[in-house]
Amino acid sequence: MEQDSGMFTVQSTIGSVLCCKCGILMQPNAANMCAKCLRSEIDITEGLQKSVTIIHCPECDTYLQPPRTWIKANLESKELLTFCVKKLKNLNTVRLVHAEFIWTEPHSKRIKVKLKVQKEVLNGAVLEQAFTVEYTVLDQMCDSCSRVQANPDQWVAAVQLRQHVSHRRTFFYLEQLILKHDAAKHAIRIQQMDQGIDFFFGKRSHALKFVDFVGKVSPVRSRNDKQLVSFDSKSNDYNYKYTFSVEISPVCREDLICLPPKLVNSLGNLGPIVICTKVTNSIALLDPFTLRHCFLDADQYWRTSFKALLSSRQLVEYVVLDVEPVSSEVTVGGSRYILADAQVARVSDFGKNDTIFNVRTHLGHILNPGDNALGYDLYSANSNDIELDKYKGFSIPDVILVKKSYEERRQKKRGKARTWKLKSLNMEVDSTARGYNEEKISSEYEQFLRDLEENPDMRFNLSLYRNKEYQPSEMASSVADGDELPSIPLDELLADLDLSDVESNGDDSMTE
Repeated sequence: MEQDSGMFTVQSTIGSVLCCKCGILMQPNAANMCAKCLRSEIDITEGLQKSVTIIHCPECDTYLQPPRTWIKANLESKELLTFCVKKLKNLNTVRLVHAEFIWTEPHSKRIKVKLKVQKEVLNGAVLEQAFTVEYTVLDQMCDSCSRVQANPDQWVAAVQLRQHVSHRRTFFYLEQLILKHDAAKHAIRIQQMDQGIDFFFGKRSHALKFVDFVGKVSPVRSRNDKQLVSFDSKSNDYNYKYTFSVEISPVCREDLICLPPKLVNSLGNLGPIVICTKVTNSIALLDPFTLRHCFLDADQYWRTSFKALLSSRQLVEYVVLDVEPVSSEVTVGGSRYILADAQVARVSDFGKNDTIFNVRTHLGHILNPGDNALGYDLYSANSNDIELDKYKGFSIPDVILVKKSYEERRQKKRGKARTWKLKSLNMEVDSTARGYNEEKISSEYEQFLRDLEENPDMRFNLSLYRNKEYQPSEMASSVADGDELPSIPLDELLADLDLSDVESNGDDSMTE
């Protein structure tokens, strides 16, 4: 446009000058010196620390932030880089531009950080310079770890988890939730008890946080107490030991329940015979005859505090003879159900009698003639439930089916390893304690693993890992069998990372 208007413009040029020290051609600056001469004349890192000592606790992998704060940080993490930079004194005299780690041997007890700083020097010229700071790591245990090493039983707070039932299925599931969320990372010691688990902590705040976590994943009620350990009259210091008693609801998944009349009225005449389909921080109840459902939180449950009429250990296996759906598919609480009329017979009655039961079930979407199903045998059960006696004239069904059974198909796969595995807590187990039965615990754990395979909702919040012991030959044989057994897809499994394997692989690559 300027050429079209006929205007003449002069292009601006940048002149060059000679450096006053070495005489090379350079662009002019406030000091009239090149960058090399400026660095030789002025050192902007003068007065900054080049070597620092930091305190590290090898037990809990924390670093001391004076005076008494211990910070959790992994090697070459952002947290550790921030901690190292903040340890430097007089860093406010320069402008920090960049910071990064320089690799050192993990066992060298040295951490090196490369810093790049800027500072205004002669006549407003800005000089940038990089330097390395070496941190010497001194191992020293923190107060809590030193107390544990001196006396492992020197705990401050204990959490006693209890559930008054005849099995440990709830604790198997709760153990996996604790591992996934790392809720017991501050526990000094974990001990398995007859009807629960004891967790010991070095601080009361850690125990309170753990109790709060358990309350978010299961319906519980808790109470706490404290005992005076020592008292210093001069400094007026009191030392207590705190105990938290946490009781988990005795109602478990797949339990058959008879609701109290008051609760039935408050829920709009639901039930009264219902099945527990899911237990989180609330209890999901389903009426298998109408597909009506409800959720009870911890406060609602402990107000009535009902118990199970029959538990999952009393399930009986049936053979499905005929199934006829009577309703369309309904989604209840994220699960699909179809109401159906079915004819079933007990597996134990085959060859003895011709007793056939006509039942209504909520499993019409998965049951087919010829399948096996697990259910509660109310026809021959001797029930003395107090709540059930309050319903006069109520006709109890002969059979209530709970889930499909794959026992016959599992017999063919017995002894073969699974493609997945679970981790476990580092728990102390007293095999000589009263009521300890290793065979019973192993059987219950196997049933828990089968429940995870059959129920995707149950394993949704858990971490499952690939099993390295699973052989490809076994995989091929399982595919060739063609049996439809519930299994966990490989895309749901996590790789079990072993640091020792990683280090060995790294050493091999370096030798090559």
